This record gives sequence, structure tokens and C-alpha cells, in this order.
Amino acid sequence: MLKKLRDRFILSATAAFAIVMLMLVVGINALNYTMTAGRQDEMLAGIMEYERMRGSRPPGKAPMISDMPWADGPEADYTTRFFIVHCSAKGEITDIFHEHISSVNQEKIRRKVEKILSGNREKGYWEDYRYMVRQEENGFKIVFLNVFRDRRLVRSLLWISVVTALVSLSVVFALTALFSGRAIRPYLRNIERQKRFITDAGHELKTPLTSISTSADILAMELDGDEWVRNIQKQTARMTRLVSDLVALSRLDEETPFPEKTEFSVSDAAWETAEAFAPLAEAGGKSWTQRIEENLRLTGDCAAVQRLLSILLDNAVRYSAEGGFISLEVCRRHNRIVLEVSNTCGPLPLPDLDRLFDRFYRPDESRSSAAGGTGIGLSMARAIAEAHGGKITAEYSDEKTIVFRAVL
Repeated sequence: MLKKLRDRFILSATAAFAIVMLMLVVGINALNYTMTAGRQDEMLAGIMEYERMRGSRPPGKAPMISDMPWADGPEADYTTRFFIVHCSAKGEITDIFHEHISSVNQEKIRRKVEKILSGNREKGYWEDYRYMVRQEENGFKIVFLNVFRDRRLVRSLLWISVVTALVSLSVVFALTALFSGRAIRPYLRNIERQKRFITDAGHELKTPLTSISTSADILAMELDGDEWVRNIQKQTARMTRLVSDLVALSRLDEETPFPEKTEFSVSDAAWETAEAFAPLAEAGGKSWTQRIEENLRLTGDCAAVQRLLSILLDNAVRYSAEGGFISLEVCRRHNRIVLEVSNTCGPLPLPDLDRLFDRFYRPDESRSSAAGGTGIGLSMARAIAEAHGGKITAEYSDEKTIVFRAVL
């Protein structure tokens, strides 16, 4: 449990940082892309205006690109590379102005112009060019601006930000793993105090409970059939079992509850455990079926696995109605050992299924009290399953049948 707590702390901190870094990377690059595209569109609109002014003035009087307000300084005449395609209303190319670019492939341009006009797009990208379409009286004008350097800068920023984010995430993960022990130390200290309190209280309670139980037995011999004496015996036995379960559950919460695991036969352990519950089920008017696969072996604690199975079978015997059925299946699925106990049961709200393994939770207080349960049996079952590297779940196979499945 403590190892899982530490792992969850590390994963939570790393995931939170990863989300922040993802938002930063996406935000920075989206903003950079939007600003770059906006600046390119401004230049495209300026080039269209430049081309119009150039065509309306006599030779020698046309403005220079560096004279335009959008130009990037006096070198703009040499650094601004573009070409302009004039098309008829039918989409046929009538002229290509390419004085500001070294060469153009007219066949590629023709295919691209046809695609642009058929797609009704006003602007976009084509290879290393940003284009803009403007409709005129006699057709269309499409300006292509070479944005190779801008796109390279955008990609560079993207890669730099992604690599920086991944490196930062790795560093945060390492630092979180390094300092996670210190971060959860107060919580671990509280858990240790709780365990010590439960263990000490359990030992302190055993003496008076033994005395009460002994005195009640003596009274029962003197006052045979007395209702009050029987109630004292019943409640003393219940409290003794509760104290024992609390101490056992506290030990299961330790990082290594079973320091000495051994290989044992799960099949034999299941047969031995089921042997005690089959007569109880039949005596209560319930049908009993079981299927235990042979030669199932597991490395773990045999007594703990038998206790897990006892808890599930005890619950089935206690809470299934007379005339119902109880089914036990122990088998291997996908290289895992599965202990499955099914029994008839009244319907519970779905949220209650998830809470069945909480300590002291009871979906029906009156029924649970009458059955004599302590409310921590399923918590112990879950702790035993997790200590063996597995898990336990509860689900409905139909409206009247509940299935507890422990996977080890």
C-alpha cells in the first residue's frame, strides 16, 4: 500500500506538470503560428497593393518594395521573394509575374492554381509558399509568397519547445521520485501511529474480552438458557473477532505483509476451504456448486489466500437468501489465478458495488448486523489480493446474482 501511495504521488505530480507543459507548448506554438501567418497575410495584401500601384504608374515611376510600409527594411527588394499569377474567370492562367523569384515551374503552378480555384480557398500554404486569392473584374489574381525561412523558424520553435518540455518532464519525474519519500513522510508517520494504536489496543482489549467471555461461560452454566447471558456471549465473540480482524488488516497494510512467501497449491487450499462451507450452504437451504481446476500453484501466503476465499464464501452463505445458490470457481485465465464466488443477492445501487470494499461500509445496516458481520471482511480480502499482486472486484452477472472475482 505504501509503495502504491508513493507511486501515485509521483505519477500525479508528473502528470500535473506534463499537462502544464503541454498547455505551454501548444499555446506558445499556436500563438507563434497565428502571428507568423498573420504577418505573411499582411505582406501578401501589401504585395497585391504593390502590384496594382506598379501597373498603374509609368515605367520608372513604380515604387520599390522597400518603399512599402510592410517591407522588412531597405533589403526587402532582395529578400522578398514572390510571384503573381493572373487567371481568367474560367481559371485559365493568362500571365505570371515572376521578376522577384529566380524560376518557376509553370506546369506545377497550373495544377496548383486549378486546385486552389476549385477549392474556393482564399489563402493557405503550398510547399514553401503562402498564397492569397483575390477576385478581380476580369478573373483572379493569386499571390505566392516564399515563406521558407518563416516555416523553418516555426518548426524550429516547435522542436525546441517539445524537447525542452520532455527534458523538463524527465527532470521533474526524477526529482519527484527522489523527494517523494520526504513528501509523504507525514502521512506515513500517521499510518504508523494508527497501526501501532490498533495493535496496542487489540492486545489491551484481548485481556478484558477473555475475562468477559470466561465469566459469561460460567454464567451460562449456572443460568442455562438465560437470554441476557446468550447476548453477552454473542457480542463478546463478535467483538473478539472484530479486534482480531482489525489487527490482521493493520498488518496487511504494511509494505511487505508476507515477508516469507512460499509456493503452494491453490487447488488444494481451495478444496480445503470449500469443504467447510458446502455443508453450511446446504443446511441453509441453498444449492452449492464448485469447480476447482487442478494443479494451480502460486507463490504467496497460503493461509492468507484461504482467508480471502473464506471471507467471500462466508459472505455468500450469510447474505444469500434461502433457496438461492452459491457457486465457487477457481481456475487459470490469461496466466492469472482467478477465485470467483457467485451467489444470489438483492439488487444494490451501482455506487455501492464500488464501496463494498471500504472499511465498515454496509449497504444494509440492519441486515448486516443481523448476519453478524463486522464490516471489514471485504477490506481484508482486497488487501490480501493486492498483497499478491492482484485485485478484487464485484459485479452483477444479472439482477439477482452478484459475483466477487479475485485475480492473483
